[in-house]
Amino acid sequence: MSTGYQIKNHAIELYKPDFTAEKVEYIHNNPVRAGIVYNPEDYKYSSARNYADMENLMEVVLINMPWKTYC
Repeated sequence: MSTGYQIKNHAIELYKPDFTAEKVEYIHNNPVRAGIVYNPEDYKYSSARNYADMENLMEVVLINMPWKTYC
């Protein structure tokens, strides 16, 4: 049975800290690219808020990476 769309994701190994940080940054910027917020940390459901040392709805384990704000 076809649903009319394809899921286009694939697992990748996060093999280096720089590569991991790149992927976390990509995920954090999804709401910005979608035009929902101006900065990743403005999206209330994003772990970007944890990295920006802001109050958040969820608890996450932070990895050691610098935080960047683009505004």
